Amino acid sequence: MTTRILVVDDEPGIRAVLREYLGADGHEVMEAGTGGEALRLFEQTPADLVLLDVGLPDIDGLEVLRLLRQRSEVHVILVTARVEEVDKLVGLQMGADDYITKPFSPREVAARVKTVMRRSLRQAQGSYGVSPGPYGASQGAFGAPAAQPGPRIDPERREVIHRGAAVELSALEFDLLAAMAASPGRVWSRRQVLEAVWGGDFFGDERVVDVHIRNLRKALGDDATHPEVIGTVRGVGYKYLPGS
Repeated sequence: MTTRILVVDDEPGIRAVLREYLGADGHEVMEAGTGGEALRLFEQTPADLVLLDVGLPDIDGLEVLRLLRQRSEVHVILVTARVEEVDKLVGLQMGADDYITKPFSPREVAARVKTVMRRSLRQAQGSYGVSPGPYGASQGAFGAPAAQPGPRIDPERREVIHRGAAVELSALEFDLLAAMAASPGRVWSRRQVLEAVWGGDFFGDERVVDVHIRNLRKALGDDATHPEVIGTVRGVGYKYLPGS
């Protein structure tokens, strides 16, 4: 199936180069030079992935990301010339899958796109090494009282119940929680998390894991200083606590 990619950048030359490289990989490429145009185009023809420049002339790219997230779980890779770490972290906290810093190699962009779309395919196929059936419940249907503390996770419905309430998670946050919950007590390094959830060919900044763990804890109401769901193993990584 053809992947539709929306390239959002105010520089025609950059759009042309990306169109050539991504088209050569078999992707269908749409283009927008402003944030407003990108939002209108996405509304008319939803894309599978958005390559989004942060420094747009009309609407800041992070605002475009926020508006996209209100209507879709589309994959987003931020493209930024900003060097401040805070901009990158804010973008990831708002739901971006990855970010690339300008100047970049078109080959790198094409490789990052492949990585994100492979993760999307594994997500659709349920092939994260996550066995079917809800975690945290020893018997009964999803939603029945759990035998152990912690979230109840239904991989088939992609639903999470914690402390009696449904938890809203992004697709990536759900995948992260489900992968860790499949092996309670296992200590995961950043690289192991990336290989399990993002894919073994991920070569971006490993700190993306920290940002999504932080988002996941916030959604679950899990205090990092006294965690009940996701613990930190200093100098190593993270582990899923319930049932361990």
